[in-house]
Amino acid sequence: MSDLFQPWTIGDVTFRNRIFVSPMCQYSAGDGFPNDWHFVHLGSRAVGGAGLVMMEASAVTPAGRITPGDLGIWSDDHVAEFKRNADFIHAQGAAVGVQLAHAGRKASCDAPWRGGKALTAEQGAWQTVAPSAIAFSENAPTPHALDSDEIAEIVEAFAAASQRALDADMDMIELHCAHGYLMHEFLSPLSNQRDDDYGGSLENRVRFPLEVVRAVRAVWPANKPLFVRISSTDWEDGGWDIDQSVQFAHWLKAEGVDVVDCSGGGNTPTAKIPVGPGYQTEFAARIRREVGIATGAVGMITEPVQAEHIVHSGQADCVLLARELLRDPYFPLRAARELHGEQGDWPVQYERAAK
Repeated sequence: MSDLFQPWTIGDVTFRNRIFVSPMCQYSAGDGFPNDWHFVHLGSRAVGGAGLVMMEASAVTPAGRITPGDLGIWSDDHVAEFKRNADFIHAQGAAVGVQLAHAGRKASCDAPWRGGKALTAEQGAWQTVAPSAIAFSENAPTPHALDSDEIAEIVEAFAAASQRALDADMDMIELHCAHGYLMHEFLSPLSNQRDDDYGGSLENRVRFPLEVVRAVRAVWPANKPLFVRISSTDWEDGGWDIDQSVQFAHWLKAEGVDVVDCSGGGNTPTAKIPVGPGYQTEFAARIRREVGIATGAVGMITEPVQAEHIVHSGQADCVLLARELLRDPYFPLRAARELHGEQGDWPVQYERAAK
């Protein structure tokens, strides 16, 4: 069996392989609730053989949504629909998780296929928040700078969302600390220009994300995996970078985080990102090597042999696929066949196609 298809156990959760469905916003929810689109979208990736199906960024408060169509887990009323997805995914042999998020200054936008611009008042815009009153771009609204009490409320919102994820029978959760959203905004000196305990030094800029991790870990059982997705670099001079990410990962490990999911960028519209096959894998490899924590590799991983090489060579413990799994929900089944002629974990209803 290839390394890509070796099971992986963290705590009491075993992933049947190392191909994970990256959280991918569908912008198709109503008031935060998953619907039939999510059920079919996520369920088909479980049928397709993925080891983990992660539900998209789910806002811990209504104001934490990127768009009005984002998933949300700020209410107990959301739990039943999340569990409906979890039950089906489990029945297909995959683990299931959810990414908990707050969009910060990048909230209150329209769906990407309608241009993704900031909502107008007529469209139902809401006040965005951030560590500092610095707009994401020239055309973006200026966010409200959070005070210490408001920060504490958001920390509690993440903890409450974690309990709802547990009630929805999620196997793991991932905290979204990347792509220019709220926790990443606190990390980066480009978006965090505070002069209190949450700004300035690296120790201060990581304070809010670590408070979130600590509050979540107090709720989330020790035998269930906790992932954190980071942007390993802003790809901007004077911004967040890989050296700071390595130190942050040391602190995340000390707080009980099991896996660092290593992405990049998203905090500025001007970043020059050298996109190409596996362009972010080096970040996962360095953090894994220097910190001694499991990592996930993400970004332009499109071929089975490429995914196999990342895991086999020890660059990362798993690969998180997004666009390739949109193109091909059955990538894991295809990869098993292409790599070693294995059948893969085909559902019994589809076995005639596996021969």
